[in-house]
Amino acid sequence: MAESFYDNRELSWLKFNARVLEESFDETTPLFERLRFVGIFCSNLDEFFMIRVGSWYDKLLYDPKDRENKTNMNAKEQLAAIAKSVRGLIPIKDEAYSLIMDGLSQYGVEHINEDKLSPQEDAYMKAFFLREIRPLLFTGVVDKKHPVPFLKSGEVYIGCKLRKKTETGGKFTFGILPVPENLPKIIFLPKSGKFLLIEEVIRRYAKFVFSNFDIHSCCIFRVTRNADIPIDEGLFDHDMDFRDIMTKLVKKRKKLHPVRIEFQGSPDEDTVSIISKILDVDESFVFKQNSPLSMSFVSVIEKMLEKQSELFFKPLSPQQSPEVLRNVSLIEQIKKRDILLNYPYENINQFIRLLDEAAENPNVSSIKITLYRVARDSKIINALNKAAENGKDVLALVELRARFDEENNIGWSKQLEDAGVQVIYGLEELKVHSKLLLITLRDGNDITYITQVGTGNYNERTSKLYTDLTLLTADKDIGSDASVVFNALCEEATVESTNRLLVAPKALKSRIIEFIDNEITYGKEGYIGIKINSLTDRDLIEKLAEASRAGVKVDLVIRGICCLIPGIKDATENIRVISIVGRFLEHSRIYIFGRDSRRRVYISSADFMTRNTERRVEVAAPILDRRLSDRVCDIFNTCMNDNVKARELMPDGLYTKVSSEGKEPLNSQLYFYEQAYEHAKSDNSDKSENSVKSYGKKSADNNSPVKVKIRKIK
Repeated sequence: MAESFYDNRELSWLKFNARVLEESFDETTPLFERLRFVGIFCSNLDEFFMIRVGSWYDKLLYDPKDRENKTNMNAKEQLAAIAKSVRGLIPIKDEAYSLIMDGLSQYGVEHINEDKLSPQEDAYMKAFFLREIRPLLFTGVVDKKHPVPFLKSGEVYIGCKLRKKTETGGKFTFGILPVPENLPKIIFLPKSGKFLLIEEVIRRYAKFVFSNFDIHSCCIFRVTRNADIPIDEGLFDHDMDFRDIMTKLVKKRKKLHPVRIEFQGSPDEDTVSIISKILDVDESFVFKQNSPLSMSFVSVIEKMLEKQSELFFKPLSPQQSPEVLRNVSLIEQIKKRDILLNYPYENINQFIRLLDEAAENPNVSSIKITLYRVARDSKIINALNKAAENGKDVLALVELRARFDEENNIGWSKQLEDAGVQVIYGLEELKVHSKLLLITLRDGNDITYITQVGTGNYNERTSKLYTDLTLLTADKDIGSDASVVFNALCEEATVESTNRLLVAPKALKSRIIEFIDNEITYGKEGYIGIKINSLTDRDLIEKLAEASRAGVKVDLVIRGICCLIPGIKDATENIRVISIVGRFLEHSRIYIFGRDSRRRVYISSADFMTRNTERRVEVAAPILDRRLSDRVCDIFNTCMNDNVKARELMPDGLYTKVSSEGKEPLNSQLYFYEQAYEHAKSDNSDKSENSVKSYGKKSADNNSPVKVKIRKIK
């Protein structure tokens, strides 16, 4: 019997976040950028506790015998494993922070130890506290007459163990001081880059707040609350507008039960016990660390150091795609040939240009789009509003359940409605996660479509930070399928079958399994290449293992969670898994099945997670133009050949950096930027159609290695 090839979902995610933290130790990364990676690690971990740990706490309460379907852990075992893993990561984070701040001290920025303040420095900090901070604090004593104040998730507090001065030998009481939100995050000594965090200043001078008490100890702590609210339940209340339901549920989230307490430094154990008891958090989810509990102060340091260019990544700007001619109608260009955009290397403004053009084109009769996450100052929303104001029929499905973007999307839905856009929401039991746009043009009796299918959100900000692909096509079958998808969404139905597109939940996973089965029939001549964010769907994992046993070569580029362990004899020995963690967040999804003439290539919004394949509306689009499918395969192969930012998942379940020994260093992300800069050198308005067609065509074989030499981008 073959050894198990499954990894636990939550522990696999924590391994991913460990890879993020590893970047903070990379000496080839500029020093301040390394500090940014510490911040990303922390924000990732916050969300993990709010959602994943929160959901396991719910299971512990309501379904304690339920077991995870890959490693068979129940809720109690799962939570214990998570706590142990996180406890091992905290000292690494502390070490990273200490090393980076030691380095930044060479640039005049120093996080000082409050116990080492000179008398003059102490006098300054004390005076600042009494003048600027003390008036904004309230005496938060907890006793029979003063209940525990509500502690917000993610906010930093000061907890003090107190005894009344008039009651020597009496019982201890407890005090809580919030850190005011409208004050600076850090306090600098005069004419100096030396600083204390504001919470450290409050802790040091808390005695001036609790003037009637003796303070026996003070600590800095932070609470993380469960944010895994059952949003879908609100959809079944048909007597209320769903937007109103969502508004209430978002407010409810802020008051859910705590799942973690963090302490900075070495707090008094009695104080830790008191706070844990007050918040009803098990000691296994109480964590102590030496580094700051919140990294929100980092932006202040960034402004101080912004002239020190060596501390930051060299600026890189998304470029004009050579696929797009500047002075020719984009709609007419797409009618002649499909166009593929590759973010962040190419500019999302080219997509916004399409929307602006559609808003003005007299032949455009309707625009339909699915919106999951959009930027806070969105040109895409503006273009849709403009189209509606120009008399176009504009339909926007706004997914109000996009986690942590609910309030943003509620606001956008109202603005779109005010502009005359028809707004609908997701289906009762399914989030709409697809990235789909359909522009319908009518010229007399002739109807044509321009369809866009993407791997990432319609968001100008993240398009500069996430790697994503977007396809623009006039293919009639794809346009017809997209029309079927939108009609189904308007009717609160799901798509049963399609011609070109793969559409979850009913017509994506089954088709992928068919494609894998087809490769299995080719045995050692078969090939599968998948680039996704996460792999957790057990059915797909089993099918990939089956392909491996049949001799099919399987290449997987998976940034985050991977519940499949490769290299296990008689199970996954023909599977290779790499993860790329670098300057940009790998977000594009690519599916490749087969080689040469029988090769199928798709881009998609769907990861191989059960939530995506069975509980969301997702869309995958075929890349029908051979020129573009070659380009997508080259993108995939370049990622597979990355030997600078890639880690390979080994049979022991651990990741190891891919070696570049004896090879040209290949940082795939910098390579794609170099490629974009090279292609943007000449003015696109002078490009002929033939020269545009040659873009990205290096090889017809999707499995051939990519040989590149990386040069510095100046």
